[in-house]
Amino acid sequence: MTAIIMTRALVVSAESAQVVDLPGGGAFTLFADASDTGGALGANRLTLGPGREGAKPHYHTLSTEVFHVLGGEMEFLLGEKVTTVAKGGLVIVPPGLPHAFGAAPGTGADLLVVLTPGVERFGYFRRLARVQHGLEPADGLLREQDRYDLHSVDAPAWRTERRSE
Repeated sequence: MTAIIMTRALVVSAESAQVVDLPGGGAFTLFADASDTGGALGANRLTLGPGREGAKPHYHTLSTEVFHVLGGEMEFLLGEKVTTVAKGGLVIVPPGLPHAFGAAPGTGADLLVVLTPGVERFGYFRRLARVQHGLEPADGLLREQDRYDLHSVDAPAWRTERRSE
């Protein structure tokens, strides 16, 4: 595998980052997509309302995903295990590992998310927000799993844990 090397610095001000609102008080703040970094990475901030789902169980074939919990508490499915991570914690998910995440019950959460190497994902986040707001059917995203390197999986442990809250 060839390393992807950025050839210039990238600075994204808070004012220039696009904010995509989600239901329940959440939002994606889109900082840098793969095309902004020469494919090195993608970076966004995800804010979730109390107990809100961040992502259903899925895996990536190409990229490692890094989550830094900036605030609140998150629940992560990592393989078959559900783990709670508090403010300041870091989670690194390698390619191929099924994972899911959501704000812990009774608390909101704030995450910095980095995907490396980068995959163009901002289109996915925008469409996901439209689906969550009821403006677009979910099946359109399912047909584009390869494009976004986001492959859905069934995870009984996640369903059981999130339902029991």
